[in-house]
Formats: sequence, C-alpha cells, structure tokens
Amino acid sequence: MKNKGHCYRDRILEPDEGLTVEAFYSRHYTHSTLETWRQRIEAGQVLINGRPASPGDTLTRGDHLLYQRLPWEEPAAPGDFETLFEDGDVLVLAKPSGLPVLPGGFFLENTLLYLARQRYGAGCSPIHRLGRGTSGAILFTRSARAARFLTIAMKERRIRKVYLALASGTAMPDAFTIDAPIGPVPYRRPETVHAYDPGGRLSISHVRVLCRRPEDNASLLEVTIPTGRPHQIRIHLSFAGFPLAGDPLYQIGGLPRAGGVDDEWPAAPGDCGYFLHSWKIRFPHPERGQDVEVVCPPPRVLDPESSSSARERGRDPD
Repeated sequence: MKNKGHCYRDRILEPDEGLTVEAFYSRHYTHSTLETWRQRIEAGQVLINGRPASPGDTLTRGDHLLYQRLPWEEPAAPGDFETLFEDGDVLVLAKPSGLPVLPGGFFLENTLLYLARQRYGAGCSPIHRLGRGTSGAILFTRSARAARFLTIAMKERRIRKVYLALASGTAMPDAFTIDAPIGPVPYRRPETVHAYDPGGRLSISHVRVLCRRPEDNASLLEVTIPTGRPHQIRIHLSFAGFPLAGDPLYQIGGLPRAGGVDDEWPAAPGDCGYFLHSWKIRFPHPERGQDVEVVCPPPRVLDPESSSSARERGRDPD
C-alpha cells in the first residue's frame, strides 16, 4: 500500500553549524547519497525555517529543517493483531510475526504503533520492543503517567518477560545462563548492528530446555530476560552456539553473518525467518498496586503442548 508520506524534523545543534543543507542530510541520513539529497532539496521537499531550502544554504545553530518525504509504497506486513489485556492504563497486544513495532526504513503505517493508535488513540505507546520477526505479547501504555511508572519498573527489572524460542541443535544443557555483553558492531547496511561486543552493555538471558527435537536438530527453549537489549535472545543463543533456527543474520559466536562482497543487500536485523515468541509478560499495574501476568498463545511450532513436545515427554498428544 502507498502511505500518506511523512515530515521529518531536525534542529541544528553546534556540531553541525556551518554545514550546507545537503551536507547535513548526507552526513546524518546515509541511506541516501549526496546526489539524491540534492535532488530532493531542489524539488522543494526540504524547508529551512519554514521556507524552501537550497542545497548550498549554510546552517546556523537553532535552524529548523523539515524534510517532506513523499508518499511511498510500503512492504507488505500483517495488519491484524489481538488485544490480550486492556484497561484505561495499559494494553497488552499480540503482535504477529512480520509486523514492525515502530516506523523505520520503508515502514511507516504498516507498523503496530500506527495500527494501535488507529484503534486506541494517539496516547498509546510501547514500553518495550519486539523484533519484526518476533511474535507475541507486547506492553503498551495509554497515558504519560502509566508510561513513567512502567519505564521505572522496567529499569528496576520488575517487568518479567518470558519467550519461547526454537534453537538449532540439541546438545545444550537442560538449563543455562548467558551473560555476553551486547553493543553496536560495524556492519555493511546498516553501518552498525547490535551483536556480541566485549565492551557492550551487561545482558542476561536465563534458558531452560522444554524439549529436544532430534529429527529437526532443534530444541524448544524457554528464555527469560531480566535485561532487554536489541535482539538479545537472537544474539545470546547464537553466542552460546545455538542460533535460532532460520535466523538469517546471527551466526555462532553472536556476530552477524559476513555476506559476500557481491551481496547488494546483506541480511538486516529486521529480516524474518526465525522462530521467537513473547510468551508471558508480568508487570506491576500502575493503578491496581499488584502484578498482572498475561500469556500469549504461541504458534504451533513453538507450542510446548504440540505433538513433538508431547512425544518428547513420553505421552500421547491431545
């Protein structure tokens, strides 16, 4: 579908004072070349302090830039989502795999944020993130007060998130903890991605094997994450030697795959193909004064009660 376009705003700070308009955009928005930015500016898509800009206009601290991105065709994404919990303070939504949470790249209206605001109003926002290929429960707030309360709860690790993951291999211990630090590392496109980084931020994942599937050389895992770094579970399981089955980006060691030099489009963090589901989320309610736990039913391939899991436990499936 073609969206309605979007306006992107910037305010010039001291480090960018003296740059030309075209130099500012090519420095900060490297997804497009200098020549492309020049064409957009010359076409009248960029305003400086409310008037049409020229590519060579010199910027002064405090200037306001506005880039009017024309409507574009967005990639297809699932448009349906379920509401698992709803009251005046919070929402817990069931995100389908393939739907981004936030705008980015080619996505603007095909996002959970846009669709949720269409249904529940402009006041709702996510308190955490899920990768595009990840399905399951995600917590939204409906007011600034609830957002402040739950943001503090997140920092204090009072929000418990439990995932289901299908990992490659069957030789892992029954239970183990991964504490590999995570941070941005150099990549091709985008220029950096989050991955294992010895100098990165503390990250902890507690893993428990629910069943092993030797016929698929895979294992169904329960993963609880006290910390919430971007792509943490994907990175941690690949670091431990058990990448998510079908993950196009992360390889053993917790680093992104190094595509060949002829690959015009290497794998990106938003690429799908892996199996990861936000299964349970427990959070302190900002008004009730007690914890709320919400469970999101998983897809069959990640269902602990599926026939493969039942056989592994030595009983007949339902």
